Amino acid sequence: MTSAIPDGVDETTDRILVGASEQFRRFGVQRSTMEDVAKRSGVSRITVYRRFATKELLVERTVQHEFRNFFDEFVGALAGATTLEERVELGFATSLRVVRSNPLINALFVADNDMLLSSVVGDDGNTLATVARFLGGQLRREQEAGNIDSTIDPDLVAEVMVRVCTSFLLIPSHKIDLDDEAQLRSVARTILVPMLRPHPS
Repeated sequence: MTSAIPDGVDETTDRILVGASEQFRRFGVQRSTMEDVAKRSGVSRITVYRRFATKELLVERTVQHEFRNFFDEFVGALAGATTLEERVELGFATSLRVVRSNPLINALFVADNDMLLSSVVGDDGNTLATVARFLGGQLRREQEAGNIDSTIDPDLVAEVMVRVCTSFLLIPSHKIDLDDEAQLRSVARTILVPMLRPHPS
């Protein structure tokens, strides 16, 4: 899967991350070696090791790279929504759908949930913080437009929302069907939307 090169990532590093994603999706993380990734990326093994000292670090950065690709889809899905409530509902449902439909992340869910968890939270929370900052920016724009009360802390709400999404991704639910968009939107309407309303004094 090709993508725009994220800020701070040089062309060779991006090529390795794209190659690693393809390799891990085709053969799984456990069966793939650093040499396999180097061959698929068209670089030497030494080049891979210069940028990623361990396989664990490479997996971590590859998952982060995949998460960044979902931002454009998130924004696009909200383009037709006309109210804050609708954007929150669509944002929640879209986030879960896009992440779960990502071939690499879904493969990790099936084959190695522990490795996925390590990739998401094992970097001192940087991956979650990146997503939370993105969502916080979206909520801040809603606040500036007058759609969210000025007493609400958009960054705090964004972090809680991201953590709620992450819990659904990492821990199976016996009550909520993650393939049922109507149910997911109902959850967002009931649980997440009230976070953006003023608290009773």
